Amino acid sequence: MEKLFISVVMTTYNWPAALKAALRGLAAQTVQNFEVIVADDGSKDDTRILVENLAQQFPISLTHVWQEDLGFRASRARNLAILKARGNYLVFIDGDCIARPDFIARHQALASSQRFVAGNRLLLNQDLSRQALEQQLPLHTWSFGEWFRQYRQGNCNRLLPLLRLPLGPLRYALPKRWQGAKGCNLGVWKTDLAAINGWEEKFQGWGYEDSDLVQRLIQLGIQGTLGHCALGVIHLWHSENDRSRERGNWQMWQNHAQQKRIQAEIGLKEHNSDNSV
Repeated sequence: MEKLFISVVMTTYNWPAALKAALRGLAAQTVQNFEVIVADDGSKDDTRILVENLAQQFPISLTHVWQEDLGFRASRARNLAILKARGNYLVFIDGDCIARPDFIARHQALASSQRFVAGNRLLLNQDLSRQALEQQLPLHTWSFGEWFRQYRQGNCNRLLPLLRLPLGPLRYALPKRWQGAKGCNLGVWKTDLAAINGWEEKFQGWGYEDSDLVQRLIQLGIQGTLGHCALGVIHLWHSENDRSRERGNWQMWQNHAQQKRIQAEIGLKEHNSDNSV
């Protein structure tokens, strides 16, 4: 297998406080042979200023890629970040998700040829999320004991994502499972993303762009690795996104699945860039 260099693609939109907490988690990783690209889906200038200021003291390369705010276009934002990425392996995470210190090391350990890795997440409630951001609590450093206390108090939904278990062959038992794979914790080889033409930019508004990407990877012959009990992230609470385009996105995803589509109709190839993918 080729030598691994990870580009973390972190999506964000107009929530610099959450983004700062998420970047703080990435800055504290036990390994530092990776880069971070913030895929900004049209945030105001305060997000750009935050990233530029943090980049001056960030322990690894931190880049900001911005697009005009024309509604929820996470797929396009991610594709623009992929085109800027220097890594041969992409880890996708959202700007309201906080990685624990071994997150990158675990992704490195699970990355293997012809496979994608789907992780999971722990969801915080509104009160703990607000407190964490207001007090800048270092959630990425909390022990399992502290999280157990929070769980007992009803401040988070489960503890499974925090566990670190080997699982062995179980990680590879469901190679064609797309269910549960989310763009907030997903590892994919850059060459595989290029082969499917990246994220489908026809998905606009909330819903199913990640299911579509994973299904197209599976159609290509890329198999899934279960990232549970290895690299779960901490997901801050936020109000529900506008889901007015959910039905249309669901139908498009179903059509792609029935057609056994592999390549995105509008994706990486449709951008003019000097970067090769």
